[in-house]
Amino acid sequence: MENTQNQFFDSKVLGHPAGLFVLFFTEMWERFSFYGMRVLLVNFLTMTLIGYNPGWEWSAENAGALFGTYAMLLYVTPIAGGMIADKFIGYRWAVVAGALIMTLGHASMALETEVSLYMGLALLVVGTGFFKPNMTSIISEMYKELPEKKDGAYTIFYMGVNAGAFFGMLLCGYLAEKVGWSYGFGLAGIFMLLGTLQFWLAKPLFGDIGGIPTKDPEDIPYELEGAMEPDGGVVDFSDEAKGVQTEKEKRNPFTLTDKILTAICAVIGIGYAINDPLSKIAGMDLFSMFEMGGMQGQYVAIIGALILFLILVGTRISRYTKVVRDRMIAFIIFAFFTVFFWMSFEQGASSLVIFARDSVQRELVGSGAIIYNIINALLTIVPLAIITWVLYLLAKRTGKTIPSSNIVLVVCFAAVWGIVGWMLYRDFNTTAYEVKYKAEKIAVMDDKTNKQKVDEKGEPVFAYKAVTMDTKSDSLKNEIVEQSTIVGEPFKDFKVGDKIHMIAVDNEGSSFGYIEDKKLEEAKERGAKLKRDNGVVVASISEIKSDWVMITVSWFSILNSFFIIAFASFFSKWWDSKYNPSASMKYGLGLIIMAIGFGLLAMGSYGLVEGMKVSMVWLILAYLFHTLGELCLSPVGLSYVSKLVPARMIAFMFGMWYLAIAIGNKLAAVLGGQIENITEQYSMSVFFLIFTIVPIVAGILVIASGPLLKKLMHGVK
Repeated sequence: MENTQNQFFDSKVLGHPAGLFVLFFTEMWERFSFYGMRVLLVNFLTMTLIGYNPGWEWSAENAGALFGTYAMLLYVTPIAGGMIADKFIGYRWAVVAGALIMTLGHASMALETEVSLYMGLALLVVGTGFFKPNMTSIISEMYKELPEKKDGAYTIFYMGVNAGAFFGMLLCGYLAEKVGWSYGFGLAGIFMLLGTLQFWLAKPLFGDIGGIPTKDPEDIPYELEGAMEPDGGVVDFSDEAKGVQTEKEKRNPFTLTDKILTAICAVIGIGYAINDPLSKIAGMDLFSMFEMGGMQGQYVAIIGALILFLILVGTRISRYTKVVRDRMIAFIIFAFFTVFFWMSFEQGASSLVIFARDSVQRELVGSGAIIYNIINALLTIVPLAIITWVLYLLAKRTGKTIPSSNIVLVVCFAAVWGIVGWMLYRDFNTTAYEVKYKAEKIAVMDDKTNKQKVDEKGEPVFAYKAVTMDTKSDSLKNEIVEQSTIVGEPFKDFKVGDKIHMIAVDNEGSSFGYIEDKKLEEAKERGAKLKRDNGVVVASISEIKSDWVMITVSWFSILNSFFIIAFASFFSKWWDSKYNPSASMKYGLGLIIMAIGFGLLAMGSYGLVEGMKVSMVWLILAYLFHTLGELCLSPVGLSYVSKLVPARMIAFMFGMWYLAIAIGNKLAAVLGGQIENITEQYSMSVFFLIFTIVPIVAGILVIASGPLLKKLMHGVK
């Protein structure tokens, strides 16, 4: 192994072995596909059946139930995948197997049928289980003899994570929203496949690293070394943490009762994850027999499982010495508050997607469109150019060793540059046309007072419903007025007075897109098939304006990756300074700062009524504060597994930590799915206040518990 590693380090790029950058690009394409799909799913499921880019028109509640289960299971399967790789197939084969399974998952989702959707999500969950824990395990094995270089290696690798997430959400989202959903899902699968191919063809560069494990326990890397944090960061479990065990700890094996309780909790937990969407979408309740006092059976079962799990953890902890026991209690407290963070932060994959689509003003005209296009071009081209330069350095260094792998990477980047070029060219050549159309003027009523709502100036509030080709005259009960809106279209040369057809691009029917003859016929056929209004509106060009852009819903999601890259170095310097806060303070700040982002959304959406939209500035600021909160909290994370937990319990507590994240993700999607219900009953502002108040209270509590946590940690920093 030593000889292999010496040869491995002979081939360097930017001071690190070339193999690190092969892993960098492999992870980049995997994150490209993962986040590219993730940013589309809820949008696709909840998009109206009649519109510019029809979806499936699920309720937000049903979409949240399915997405939450998917997100929850993503944090369960990596535990099994890591163990299988450790003991049987090795890290490289696990990565390849996981990537191929995920490729099949993306391909299945691109078919856009209900069966293929469920099959695709299942394949993505299984594939992620093999892929996610083993990429970083390869890095751990690579740097086994040079631990001082690991931090730098993980930093470079982390940039690959964020670069992949950034370009995946940007390009898959753009194709899906501008061309069609299947193109977005399909693009994610294509790059997953190409990323797998370039990794496999780079085998000569790795030698024995990541290969099938030997039978000698000394040669088998620790199962959890190099595990990934939920935000993409990496944790390295040190030899020191692995080796410190007292004699009493060695004599504390898992009893038969422990194993039975673990199995029961796991079965109920996974059963709940599957049953939640199954009961809501298909009406099949696997836990109906457990119904009690009007409470759904699945909630009774999960509460019972939680009680059993607490008994399991409590009895396990009680068998250790006081110091060890106290440290594990401190770790459990951190895990508890983790649930509240991810419950709120992961709204970015559910409710914030719906909010951005239907309630945010995403249309820019004139100078606003030009400024956005320039900023978007710089945001896209500069990082892509930097990463392409890294590719050039890698190809230059390994051109003779792994030529086929480099060719695949060149093909990947040529494709990305091509899509980016097409996207920017399209946006820079889109013209805004003001159009006029007929609409029904409808008074907006207050459900509580049964009186017409008034705005801040005391003026009555009206909503305007477009008159479509299918609107029947006898159904019109209000005044018909002429309304105007802006429609943007690339590469068109309309004249004033031209008649065009347009259709809604959101679920509120407040923004429209131009449709050509093919889409017009598709809309008519869809309306006839569904026996519904086809939604097509006849309009006439009244004025030709200048530049125009409709920002995609997915564009806002890239801000998290951008802000992480922009602010990560600042936080790194802060943590290295004498002003480095305690763990509880970091945790509290993370929760409170993130909550500020939701507070801004609550403020921006205050008084929002049907047909109105808020400025995108509120959403941009929200993502900024969410990211700053994440950067505060992420240093605590899984690193405390190695610091606070004895070796015998690391695997168990590792699973417990990911269980907390899984619960947080599931709660995020379930609560995010209530955006329609809460908004209808109360307001959008109230919905965001939930995610403002709860994390702030949690943050204050964890900060206040700082002295207790410090005492429980017994000197661990």
